[in-house]
Amino acid sequence: MPSRAELIRKLEEWLTPENFQDYCPNGLQVEGKDEVRTLVTGVTASQALLDAAVEAGADMVLVHHGYFWKGEPQAVVGMKKKRIGTLLANNISLVAYHLPLDDHPEFGNNRQLAEVLGIRNPRPLAGLLWEGELDEPMTPDAFSAYLGDRLNRQPLHVGAGAEEIRRVAWCTGAAQGYITMALEAGVDAYISGEASEPTTHTARECGIHYYGAGHHATERYGVQALGEALAKEFGVEHRFIDCDNPV
Repeated sequence: MPSRAELIRKLEEWLTPENFQDYCPNGLQVEGKDEVRTLVTGVTASQALLDAAVEAGADMVLVHHGYFWKGEPQAVVGMKKKRIGTLLANNISLVAYHLPLDDHPEFGNNRQLAEVLGIRNPRPLAGLLWEGELDEPMTPDAFSAYLGDRLNRQPLHVGAGAEEIRRVAWCTGAAQGYITMALEAGVDAYISGEASEPTTHTARECGIHYYGAGHHATERYGVQALGEALAKEFGVEHRFIDCDNPV
């Protein structure tokens, strides 16, 4: 049975968190058992995920969205107390990787979303922004339906422009601001998880199809791939638990 320290060393080797200026601490956030037999992964360390992890007999929970974000209240009270209390009472480690997981060329959310969507030649475009091509061109409405089918979540579609979608750019999660870089790159469509009020106007006035496919829906895949890699490397039992979120 591998140790907690062994798994974290491997995660640090793969994800190189020291190379990122992030909004939260990456790596071990709450210390639990010294050894890990059962690993649970999920998008966000919500109470629902923690309760399900306890039920599954988890020794470690690995997520994309953990705790201790910059600017949030530091006191361990209310919701934060209950969440951390659940981990401590059950001796479960919480490990979280944010930007390092978005960016990773193999396990990353952007790379894994390309796999789910069947995008050809996926590659970084600028920073966390990626680009690639569709196997066959689609009308904007057909591409919206395709995204809904692949992600099990009908996306928000706004904007205008190309009559067919061929070349796309994307960045998972709250990355709507990258639409300006997508425009500069000349792609037919831009996909992110969330939209904000200015996103609609930018898409309409600048002539690009924008698809808001869901923060949660676009970031389910990186942590799954990372969990599977750990299971293969160390022989731990891995279970991904999807606590759905409509945002």
